[in-house]
Amino acid sequence: MAYDVTKTDEEWHAELSAQEYDVLRKAGTERPFSSAYETDETTGVYACRACGAELFSSETKFDAHCGWPSFWTPLAEDRVEYIEDTSLGMKRVEVRCARCGSHLGHVFEGEGHPTPTDQRFCINGVALRLDPATDQ
Repeated sequence: MAYDVTKTDEEWHAELSAQEYDVLRKAGTERPFSSAYETDETTGVYACRACGAELFSSETKFDAHCGWPSFWTPLAEDRVEYIEDTSLGMKRVEVRCARCGSHLGHVFEGEGHPTPTDQRFCINGVALRLDPATDQ
């Protein structure tokens, strides 16, 4: 897929920390329970740390007690892309930023969470940047 934001590997390395690069560009996973975003109750929008695309709202965030920030839907379906992932010998659905192709995490369905979609977007906190809402 062609992305609106494209950079060389060297440019990504220069702009991202080692952990951010591993997660966003190499589809790594941060340690569970290491992100403050998992339980942060700040109102705002979560953007892609690599390109700044607005991806998720705090209004759709919930505590799934899984070790990573969880959302029940993205801001809009065109903000993310879905890729079949069979890398660990199981079938999962990878979630990437539709603007730059960065790995965000995975989406799971049918786990029984009390959300409108019965989906859990399990997103690496290091892949996100929280832009707090400001009162006008």
